[in-house]
Amino acid sequence: MSTQTEDPSNKITELSYREKVPVVAMKEILHECLVERLTGQAYEGEKCNEAAKQLADVIRNRLKNLGYDRYKFIVQVLIGERRDQGVYFGTRCFWDANTDNQASETFTNDHIFCTATSYAVYLY
Repeated sequence: MSTQTEDPSNKITELSYREKVPVVAMKEILHECLVERLTGQAYEGEKCNEAAKQLADVIRNRLKNLGYDRYKFIVQVLIGERRDQGVYFGTRCFWDANTDNQASETFTNDHIFCTATSYAVYLY
């Protein structure tokens, strides 16, 4: 059960480990979706935008099916062509370490790379 600690200046919410979205479950969904959708795919630049959107929607819907109604799931998917180069990207947001979680998975084959990141943000 969640615990609320009252303080005159602010309210702190701490969830038990059973109430937080487990990172392991998030990573499993990311991995399954990437493998299902991208295995054997070649890079087609014109189609990557739509493919990334569709993949993000599939991942988000599966995360919602975990049954954590008090969470909003945000999914970011990046698909690119493999050309032996490095890619770096970052994300910033307000974060509550007591309630929020994040998971990332990467998929590569001979033609493409894909990184999918999901955020589970607790709704107060």
